[in-house]
Amino acid sequence: MSQARLPRWIFAYGSLIWRPDFAYESRATACVDGWVRRFWQGSPDHRGIPGAPGRVVTLIARPDSRCWGRAYALPEAEQAQILAALDQREQAGYERLVLPLTLEDGRRVPGLTWRASEQNPDFLGPASTAAMAAQILASKGPSGPNSEYVLRLDQALEATGHPDPHVQSLAAAVRAGHAQHGYFKRL
Repeated sequence: MSQARLPRWIFAYGSLIWRPDFAYESRATACVDGWVRRFWQGSPDHRGIPGAPGRVVTLIARPDSRCWGRAYALPEAEQAQILAALDQREQAGYERLVLPLTLEDGRRVPGLTWRASEQNPDFLGPASTAAMAAQILASKGPSGPNSEYVLRLDQALEATGHPDPHVQSLAAAVRAGHAQHGYFKRL
């Protein structure tokens, strides 16, 4: 896909919602239909380490579902540089995917996102909320504690007005685990 034909919009459904770290011209709450967000991807590079990965989100195809997040319109002059940095950030199993986005004002636009498929070597797949929370509470990587990722994502989705039940239940389990171990810190 040539650079000129890439979508102007980026769709964020994980840490890019609360930590975009790139210039953008505008942002909007947005959704993609036919997808759900799940903590099924291993993170051996940001929220964990090789051999002890954290858990981060990926998109899983699910008919009749909707995943809410943020869309960012990239400045054309900086698009190539921003996408190169995002390709570096979204490594360890993530690949570019173009999806139709619906912006909060009703406009439909193509959007670029990064998705970790079930075929990548760091894909962890489903687990119980308790098992995922235990792994998250034990994981820390160069980008910080895995629990911070979960709690910040939960807060960011709440702020968009579109909380995610999967994220909410996992965040509640992580908060309970922090409280049980005496080091709970409200983000």
